[in-house]
Amino acid sequence: MENINSKLKLSKQKLTSLPIRKIIPNMVTTLAVCAGITSIKYAIADLYTHAIVCIFLAAFFDLLDGRVARMLKGSTKFGAELDSLSDFVSFGVGPAILMYRWTLYDFPKFGWFFCLLFAICMAMRLARFNTMLEDEPQPSYWDNFFTGVPAPAAAALGILPIMISFEFPEVEFLRSNCFCSIVMFIVAMLMISRIPTISTKKLKVPTYMVIPLIVILVFGATLIFSMPWLVLSSLTLLYAVTIPLGVFFFLKAKKVYMTRI
Repeated sequence: MENINSKLKLSKQKLTSLPIRKIIPNMVTTLAVCAGITSIKYAIADLYTHAIVCIFLAAFFDLLDGRVARMLKGSTKFGAELDSLSDFVSFGVGPAILMYRWTLYDFPKFGWFFCLLFAICMAMRLARFNTMLEDEPQPSYWDNFFTGVPAPAAAALGILPIMISFEFPEVEFLRSNCFCSIVMFIVAMLMISRIPTISTKKLKVPTYMVIPLIVILVFGATLIFSMPWLVLSSLTLLYAVTIPLGVFFFLKAKKVYMTRI
């Protein structure tokens, strides 16, 4: 009887209070949601630069919340669900509305279709990711790879024509309805594909590389502040180049794994 009473007291304590280490990651995720929703507000107001900045802010908070949760050991199921909803708003709905307001509104019948397709594929990708968490662990050669293009990268690829046009406004085809529709379609398919893409979550950096990486980071930050759209566009294009490279390295890692069995 005493054991039952003690268990009831513990359950009541869990319902009435939570440790701060479990709340902080959710607060960071909430900031990502706020950034994503604000990007939609700016897109509707045709303030495209503000909208893109908010999308990248959401990506920063999305990168941060997982690290904070692991560092504080504050991962929860609630946080995982909130993170997926945040990703859908920030990287699915936000870029879709931004692209529609920027050019695809002028593409009768089909413009909104490609925006819807982009957002729906983002929702399907996130749903698949959540269900994969409950499945059996994948073989070790999957450790350094995602299945399909991850949400923040897909958002950056989707709005890439806008970022390039800020740096090169004279290139008219960047605002072409056909070109932007093709970009949205390809990125949507990459999101829900089974293509392995490179992940850096479990990448370990040698100690002798820490200082050079800090120097590179400072140099990169300086470039972003001085010519933001050229740097962000270049980084996004560089990521696109890594997609076929990811397939190559995945097949190589799988071959090594199979020979060891």
